[in-house]
This record gives sequence, structure tokens and C-alpha cells, in this order.
Amino acid sequence: MDDGAGRSAGSYWNVETGPPLRDVRCFAFVARHLSFSRAAADLGMSQPAMSQAIARVEQSLGLRLFDRTSREVRLSPAGKALLPYAEELLETAAALSAEALRLAAPPRAVIGLAYAPVVGTLAAKAARRLASRDPAIDVELRPSGRRAAIEALTRGEVSVAILNAPFPTGFTTGARFHVRVGHLAVPAGDPLATLSRVKPGQLGNHKILLPRNRPPGGMWARVAATLRGPHQHHLVADDIDDFAAVLDLVAAGIGLLPVPHLLATWIRRQDICFVPFDAGELRITYGLTWSPEHATPESMTLVHAVQETLWTR
Repeated sequence: MDDGAGRSAGSYWNVETGPPLRDVRCFAFVARHLSFSRAAADLGMSQPAMSQAIARVEQSLGLRLFDRTSREVRLSPAGKALLPYAEELLETAAALSAEALRLAAPPRAVIGLAYAPVVGTLAAKAARRLASRDPAIDVELRPSGRRAAIEALTRGEVSVAILNAPFPTGFTTGARFHVRVGHLAVPAGDPLATLSRVKPGQLGNHKILLPRNRPPGGMWARVAATLRGPHQHHLVADDIDDFAAVLDLVAAGIGLLPVPHLLATWIRRQDICFVPFDAGELRITYGLTWSPEHATPESMTLVHAVQETLWTR
């Protein structure tokens, strides 16, 4: 190594690094309290140790940081000028330590959950339950239509899906539950909106919004059976997964929509009224569905979390 390189290496190692971080923290605390004794107590130090730390900082910087009398402590002009830099240095050091801890921690497990929007409250509660456990599990929530959810399950993009019956073959289903459909969404201003209850026989002059897929025995098949003929049906999609989105069609006067009771309780729109629908026992059956091939301990933990949420709701 030539002399120039040697001098360069030596100058690197001999560079002045400034006061230690612990002493800079003492400076910031004394500046905050304007009291050596209170700053020492806050940091769990003795007052003599605090005074020695401030002396080291002042000696290292070649500046007096405080004006001290027997009655008070004040920041010197140099102390006032340097305090923002000291605070920024401490914040940067704290951020460095926090990021190092995050990088050193083992990665948290992440599992995907697809669900029909109408049961989003249940999905969110289960996600919070898993995030609060130890070790925590992060749940990637994916509101999806039925077809998209099944495709995501098949491709392994999500671990579990909350689907409505009939459930797809080739998958495992558990934790079944029912969502009651007890209201009819009607446009505000429609004569039906003034009624305390609506029966199917009162819908002769109205169209009902229905999906094309109406499996026998399902809720939509029972609704269609209560109406007089296909002229009362307005088909809007293969499946109705997002009731809230279809309400725009109701507001536009295209048709009426049977909706779950829970949706009628938390949606408020000035252009729509929810009237109790007296059409017998209407309900949609949902269940947790997962692929046995892609089952993991984390996905089974998610299934149990949803079950616990159902039991305690």
C-alpha cells in the first residue's frame, strides 16, 4: 500500500465521531427539564453522573451548552442551536433500533381469506382475533364474488373462503351458519316504502332483482317460487354476491331486492327504504371452505378463529 493509501486509511479511523449517544441523550433531557436533578431522575441516573455526562459533551464539542447558576439552568445560545440536532440524532437512533428489531424478528405468517362482502364484518373480526394472538398471524382480506373466490382457492391464492351454499365439490367445508334475509329494498318514494310489511302478493306490479344461478332449495329459488311468473324477474348477474352494489339498481327503479337483515341495519341511504319482507323463512347458508391440498396449520387456525367469532357474536 502506498503512502497516500495509508494516510487515507488512517484518516478514516481517526475521524472525530463526537460525543457518545448516551451523553447526547443526557443533554436533551437536561434541556427538556432545565434541571439536572429532574433529568437524572428521569433517566435513572445520579445527579453527579448527569453532570459528568454534560461536561463530556461540552468538552467534546468545545462549547458551553448551559448557563448555570445556583438557582436556575438555562440553555446557552450554542445549546439552543444544537438541541434540534441532538433530538434528530436520538430519533434516528431510535428508528435504527426499531428497524433492526423488525428485521431480526421472524416473519409473521400471512394467510388469505376470500369472503362475500355481506359477511365482511365476520371476516374483519376473525382477522383482528388472529392479529392479537401470540404469535400473530396476518390475514389478507379479499372481498370476492363466489366464482372469483373458488378460483382463488383452486390456485392456492387464498387459504380459506367464506362461500354460500351450494358448496363446491373437492373442498372441505365447515362452520356453516345462516344469514337471514328479512327485508326488501325499495326505492324511496315508492308506495311500498310506506308499508310496515310487504308480502309477495303485493309485488304484482314490480320486478324483483334475481341472479341467474338459483340452485334448487336455495334462498333465490324460494324467492322466485313465490312470484307469479318470470315476467316479475329481472336477472342482474350470474350471482349476487355484493348486495350493497346492487342497491344502485334499486335506487334507479329497475327492481326490488330481497336483502339480509344485517345489511338493512347498517346501510343508510336516502334513496332506498328497507321494508320487512314477509315471504317465509328466507336465509342464505354460508360456510368456511378450504382445499385439503393447501391446508396449513395457519389456515386451520383461521378456521378456528372464524368459528370462535361465530360462537361469541
